[in-house]
Amino acid sequence: MTAAVFSPQASRDLLDAVRWIHKDNPTAARGLRNAVVKAASRIGAHPEAGMIRPEFADEPVRFMTLTGYPYVVVYDSSLRPPLVLRILHGARDLPTVLREP
Repeated sequence: MTAAVFSPQASRDLLDAVRWIHKDNPTAARGLRNAVVKAASRIGAHPEAGMIRPEFADEPVRFMTLTGYPYVVVYDSSLRPPLVLRILHGARDLPTVLREP
């Protein structure tokens, strides 16, 4: 089983989120990082596990919400291994963020 790989933007997203959370709660920051790693493993093993959200992006882009965290992993399920495109807070305007270059 190969875990999903992270795009440079997804890596930046994760680092930014972990740094932000770490200021107030280092334990939660580690938990978020671990949840993302676990999600990447699950996506690698089961690329179709995430939800299709046509209002946000066309297939093969899928969305996986992290259990216990308000973050969404956005990934391309057609690639092997799948490619994590973004890691975004669920409160963000996803259609707008996903249209940004």
